[in-house]
Amino acid sequence: MTLTAAKSRTLIPALLLGTALAFGSLGAVRPALAQGPESVADLAQGLLGAVVNISTSQSVKEEGDGPVPQVPEGSPFQELFEDFFKNRGKDGDNNKVNSLGSGFVIDPAGFVVTNNHVIEGADDIEVIFPDGSKLKAKLVGTDTKTDLSVLKVEPPAPLTAVKFGDSRKMRIGDWVMAIGNPFGLGGSVTVGIISASGRNINAGPYDNFIQTDAAINKGNSGGPLFNMSGEVIGINTAIISPSGGSIGIGFAVPTELAENVIKQLIEFGETRRGWLGVRIQPVSDEVAESLKIGKARGALVSGLVKGGPVENGPIRVGDVIIAFDGKSVDDTRDLVRTVAESAVGAEVEVKILRDGKEQNLKVKLGQLDDEQTADASAAPGTTPEDGDLPPPDDGEEIAPRDEGGEQQSPGVPDAALPAVLGAIGLELGTLDDAARKTYSIAESVEGVVITSVKPGSPAAEKGLEPGQVIVEVAQEFVETPEDVGQTLSALKNEGRRSAYVMIADTEGNLRHVAIPLE
Repeated sequence: MTLTAAKSRTLIPALLLGTALAFGSLGAVRPALAQGPESVADLAQGLLGAVVNISTSQSVKEEGDGPVPQVPEGSPFQELFEDFFKNRGKDGDNNKVNSLGSGFVIDPAGFVVTNNHVIEGADDIEVIFPDGSKLKAKLVGTDTKTDLSVLKVEPPAPLTAVKFGDSRKMRIGDWVMAIGNPFGLGGSVTVGIISASGRNINAGPYDNFIQTDAAINKGNSGGPLFNMSGEVIGINTAIISPSGGSIGIGFAVPTELAENVIKQLIEFGETRRGWLGVRIQPVSDEVAESLKIGKARGALVSGLVKGGPVENGPIRVGDVIIAFDGKSVDDTRDLVRTVAESAVGAEVEVKILRDGKEQNLKVKLGQLDDEQTADASAAPGTTPEDGDLPPPDDGEEIAPRDEGGEQQSPGVPDAALPAVLGAIGLELGTLDDAARKTYSIAESVEGVVITSVKPGSPAAEKGLEPGQVIVEVAQEFVETPEDVGQTLSALKNEGRRSAYVMIADTEGNLRHVAIPLE
């Protein structure tokens, strides 16, 4: 890094301006101007000793020699290039890659917190302390979903440590201080405010980041974000930057999420998260209206995971979870985080909306593992929000269509298909053996098969496709195209602007959509 001193002539006008402000045009002495914000020197001095640099090394196997640059004979670089390319194949064709990050001591016995991405894949981890001393570190545990890791060193004497504070007490506008190792410059202190909270940057299933304008750069990852009492309220993890440097948008994992993860990593070497075993999706305004629950809120249960804690009740498909273990659930992310933070095996109270009425249920949580995570369980997976699914590709026709007009579902007379279906853009058929074979629909799926979707129609905008199955309309099971048409017509005649429909894919995965009727 090159630091360029400012030219002296640029300082002269500033000095003259300062003189004029202090003495005035007649040389009379005026009161000195304020000296800026209150210093954080005393606060920083007591914390610097607990913030460390994390140095890692990793062996990377060469993928091939590649072309050797052609250097002119007699060039002063000839010997340098020849030595480099002759020796690069030694030591088993491996090269050492080094990286630097930040961390902080949370226990005088030698426990150190950092980010998973700082130490991921490392062969050797070394903790470098502010006085220059170094200790080899052992990985205690890591959690990729929150990007947190815990290391352990064996110090000859107790270390300076910092303690966690409560990030939930922090407000937007509160002052914070970051200490870390940006670009290898250890012990760097920056100050700013909390710009926002609860940020979702699609980094993982439990995103709930603190956003700060305190300068955070490459190398700050894993370092602490302090409140003005010297307590850690966040672990600096990510930045948004087109240039690679700080533009005042940095993100930290809040301690309300991190503290429990870190305790579990120290105790078990892994995280042990609660598992409810339901598939969920957001509650859109249309779905809220169809369910008659007022404003859109909570998490809609779109399916129950086989073998999960609530497979056989008491939660049902179609329930809207609005509170979990005494904590309000405003959206799906709230439920995902709250369930994951709950103790495995705990019996918790769940408040739901069913048939427009509130009910309190008791459920016992299981333990989430990686396979269950991939299974789109209630922590963390969700099904796509209404309208997020793309319409069929142009020209794709799974079921044949008659040119020049709307096609009727096989064997269903015109009078049995109300105009509302044509307005929605749906053509339906009976889910018989032939339809199951045509669309590869599982035997466990029951309902009415969609045979065609008109491009650009309300049904297409909601992501409906041929081969999907309508299971329920307005929480009523349907078996025939006539059932669907008559129910939709009745809802429209009642003045309903949308219809609440449960859709199954070919494998039986469920989701709910609100299809416009106007």
